[in-house]
Amino acid sequence: MPIWKRNLIVCWFGMFMSSIGMSQIAPVLPLYINHLGVHNPALIAQYSGFGFGATFIISAVFSPIWGSAADKYGRKPMLMRASLGMGIVIGCMGFAHNVFELIGLRLLLGVISGYGSACTALIATQTDKEHAGFALGTLSTAGTAGSLIGPMIGGYLEETTGLQNVFFITGALLLISFIATAIFVKETFNRQDKKVLPIKKIWSQVPEKSLTITLFVTFFILTFALYSIEPIITIYITLLTKNSNHVALLAGMTFSAAGLASILAAPRLGRLSDKLGAQYVIFAALIVAGLMFIPQAFVKNPWELMGLRFMIGLASAGLMPSVNTLLKQITPDFLTGRVFGITMSAGYLGVFGGATLGGQMASYFGIRSVFLITGALLLMNAVWVFFNVLNKMNHKENPSYHS
Repeated sequence: MPIWKRNLIVCWFGMFMSSIGMSQIAPVLPLYINHLGVHNPALIAQYSGFGFGATFIISAVFSPIWGSAADKYGRKPMLMRASLGMGIVIGCMGFAHNVFELIGLRLLLGVISGYGSACTALIATQTDKEHAGFALGTLSTAGTAGSLIGPMIGGYLEETTGLQNVFFITGALLLISFIATAIFVKETFNRQDKKVLPIKKIWSQVPEKSLTITLFVTFFILTFALYSIEPIITIYITLLTKNSNHVALLAGMTFSAAGLASILAAPRLGRLSDKLGAQYVIFAALIVAGLMFIPQAFVKNPWELMGLRFMIGLASAGLMPSVNTLLKQITPDFLTGRVFGITMSAGYLGVFGGATLGGQMASYFGIRSVFLITGALLLMNAVWVFFNVLNKMNHKENPSYHS
């Protein structure tokens, strides 16, 4: 088996587990906070929102730092650091005595994270050009699927094994990914003892600045769109169904439908981007995702909503790997860790922004408005991508091209 393929398998598992570790707490958090002695519903909601979002905000700050360290010391050490650290911290959450210890550990989890950006940089730099789209497409399914399926796994583990065991089981799985990384991941890395450059200097070495910014924003908008429904989905399912006995399960299934579709579609769309060009896949996927959001505002039952979420998962599967493929094409190798670190930050900010602003939009304009506003945002991004990515990449690859 080629080294890039073996690394891809191990990184996929580790990235899937780290994404689950970051997101599995979503349905469990309010119950665990209540278990830790906070019984006021308003306070539980406040602590839950802060506890969930804080991890992603801190991760957004630290992800470029870990990306820079990956460029300097190698990607494998960063994978080992993140998987070991996250396994220990998540396991410790099961021993929390009060809500402040729990939130403190969630903040620490944000500091330690960085597995995703190191994985992406490792696979991007070690995979040949012919297989880059497929490899990055396959890898992206791990992050997306872990984040979207995580809440359902967390809810299922809580129901079957108990609250604290959610943290112990997730921590143990991350420790397994640490061992697998240590044994099976191979990296040829020549350390360059260069001075750590300030952000301004690094940015001056990025060759395609406008294109890079467009791709960062596209990554942010995609994760924002995927998570905008997180705070409202349970309430929306309650409105759509008369039988409220299985609302939590239906909400978990609806949220996870996009993750399942992403797993199925991303490797195929990755291969398609290798053949046609990632810029075409990004443009088409944004249009499909935007159009699939709008009818969600008018569904009559949870199954229609689930089907549309599945379609959005198919579209999003073409976006994340295509963004990474294009970034790889336009970024020098010595900057890939830092650039992918910033991309992950954009994603974390999208998760936080979507989960936070989705609830605000619902409270001010109604639940159905969340789908309409998010759909419009994706379609506007498609127009921007058409002028700033599609045309530019076509001119770059074929100077005689005219749009």
